[in-house]
Amino acid sequence: MNSFTSLMDGFGTALTPVNLLWAAIGVLLGTAIGVLPGIGPAMAVALLLPVTYGLEPTGAFIMFAGIYYGAMFGGSTTSILLNTPGESAAVVAAMEGNPMAKSGRGAQALAAAAIGHFAGGVIGTILLVALAPKVADLAVDIGAPDYFAVMVLAFIAVTSVLGSSRVRGLASLLIGLTLGLVGLDQMTGQQRLTFGSLQLADGIDVVIVAVGLFAIGEALWVAAHLRRTSGRAIPVGRPWLGKQDVKRTWKSWLRGPLIGFPFGAIPAGGAEIPTFLSYVTEKRLSKHKDEWGKGAIEGVAGPESASSASAAGTLVSMLTLGLPTTAVAAVMLAAFQSYGIQPGPLLFERESELVWGLIASLFVGMVLLLALNLPLAPVWAKLLRVPRPYLYAGILFFAAVGAYAVGGEALDLVILLVIGLIGFGMRRYGLPVLPAVIGVILGPNAELQLRRALQISDGSVRGLVDTPFSISVYAVVALLLLWPLLRKPARGLLNSRRTVRP
Repeated sequence: MNSFTSLMDGFGTALTPVNLLWAAIGVLLGTAIGVLPGIGPAMAVALLLPVTYGLEPTGAFIMFAGIYYGAMFGGSTTSILLNTPGESAAVVAAMEGNPMAKSGRGAQALAAAAIGHFAGGVIGTILLVALAPKVADLAVDIGAPDYFAVMVLAFIAVTSVLGSSRVRGLASLLIGLTLGLVGLDQMTGQQRLTFGSLQLADGIDVVIVAVGLFAIGEALWVAAHLRRTSGRAIPVGRPWLGKQDVKRTWKSWLRGPLIGFPFGAIPAGGAEIPTFLSYVTEKRLSKHKDEWGKGAIEGVAGPESASSASAAGTLVSMLTLGLPTTAVAAVMLAAFQSYGIQPGPLLFERESELVWGLIASLFVGMVLLLALNLPLAPVWAKLLRVPRPYLYAGILFFAAVGAYAVGGEALDLVILLVIGLIGFGMRRYGLPVLPAVIGVILGPNAELQLRRALQISDGSVRGLVDTPFSISVYAVVALLLLWPLLRKPARGLLNSRRTVRP
């Protein structure tokens, strides 16, 4: 009841005209910046951080929250319409959203994503209000073996369900893990795969890899086939979901937050793992198996809902422990500190007006995001009517700008082109791109957690499975690996039982 009262006070703060204006500006800026390839919410918040120094803290963080959610939706927009994720959490949206757009259902995919963001954000924020202290306690208890087990689950899940074969999925994952090795060893400081270049000592940024594999690779692939295919505009459907679409997606919208929120709250979580796992879950539960890979709307609704809920989960660890679990949370933590505010267990007592105003603004931002982006769905979808040579020339330009903005080094543009050529080759030989991206994102952290777990256990492999949580996760991994072998005998047994029945 105390939390409810504090939340009502927070709405009193968030609904003032000035703070409503900051929330609207944040949502609009976040969506506009998120649409640009390579410029995700973390970069948006970082770029706008100096602008907010003149604002009072509550208004600044309300605008940051709007930028965060708006940029996440903007990233999924380019994933769906152009197969070019604006940020890593939007990678999964391209898997089913882009085929939907190519078949004339881009507006429906955008509507499913917008409603998914709204549902995931609202449910996630309700869980933030109700469960923040308990989730923070769970996050403290999770150790290195548990982190590593979760990452192994993500690796196995993404290579098992994507692509035409597990071998191709594994090959793609190995490419990503190799790219993730570039730079300094996190524990020893030794250089790996840098070829003596100081610029590579910091590793290859995930943004450059994602933009290279998706944007550059896609642009090169399209350019290679422009002469073989007609350049007609892809048709755009109506901007609202029909009854059949809603019937197929409402369960996905509700399942997404159950996956996204817990993973957002734990360190090494964020939106990447839950979106992948949500995709896997929706594919397993779908009654329309033949549509997956060709434009299954559940593959957009579930992951986008999970992505939005994970953003609320991210705020749990950041506000209650001062522990950022994503790049955006790290930038927001720096913003808190610039105002002389230290997030942690006492933040809710010392800065209750700011915290509850921020949490209430999440609800307001979700409503603004839905109100702005559902009507704009056909406007975004009209991007597909731009002639493809001009469209992909623009993508290459913004991709290069986004990659250069990451580090300001000319070498980043060379790396972007090389990775783009790798992405082109992967498309040519049928390797799915997503396992490579998840390998880059999670590979370095998985290595770090593995080595920490082995150090704790003095090198004993048993240290990797010495907690109930890790054992449970590995049981799920074993089920994923063995399911193709068990599926045929199980089906045969069921068919034999049906035959025997009188």
